[in-house]
Amino acid sequence: MSEPLTLSGIAPSPSIAYLRALIGEGETLREEIEGDADRLMQIVREKLEGFLMPYEFGLKEILTKIEILSGEWDVTTPHNPIEHVKTRVKSMDSLLGKLVRTGCPPDLEEIRHRIRDIGGARITCSYVQDCYLVAHALASQPDITLLEEKDYIANVKPSGYRSLHLILEVPVFLSTRTIDVPIEVQIRTIAMDFWASAEHELKYKYKGELPAEMRAKLVQIAATAASLDEQMGIVREQIEGPSLPTLDNA
Repeated sequence: MSEPLTLSGIAPSPSIAYLRALIGEGETLREEIEGDADRLMQIVREKLEGFLMPYEFGLKEILTKIEILSGEWDVTTPHNPIEHVKTRVKSMDSLLGKLVRTGCPPDLEEIRHRIRDIGGARITCSYVQDCYLVAHALASQPDITLLEEKDYIANVKPSGYRSLHLILEVPVFLSTRTIDVPIEVQIRTIAMDFWASAEHELKYKYKGELPAEMRAKLVQIAATAASLDEQMGIVREQIEGPSLPTLDNA
């Protein structure tokens, strides 16, 4: 059963105005939903379900590619760089909240163009070098277009966050048309993922406003995790040889 669509986390006035603009209401529909929030939400759900459908399919395409790579590495290499994979499509609440928060126009094509993390996959690897290997293997496939790369491993965020973010565009072939769907892929080590998960939980607990002392502690812990990754990478290179390719030098 689909989860109920609410307006949690969105200011009421701009939300209602945004939803009415999003569904492109005509005169008949305007009269039908006037003062009926439940009917408005039903119409929004119906419209967004169709909009989100290609992201479900695009994510399946990406997941299939990841599974094929993982299966190949299981057979052909002594070490499979892929440890775990998680996928998700943004909930309607989460999507609506981001649309209003970022000021995205209430137009579905504009939303598809601007909001590129509606569908997302997170790949966890053992070593930093593995993150770049997996990124290269995915981005170099002929039916995938690399739209954007953000390397927060080489360029760590002030918070201490480290991860490799790719926006990969994959074609989804429907019965009457082809839609190029952007999917965000985050690739990180186990240490990076542990830190990011803990930081996310703390941010949720403190409603995004972490105390200064806790922020400083998290930065310190992130540095410790990065040191662990670095040391493990050195040990690995001593055993297996030079680092694996990055997106830039592959």
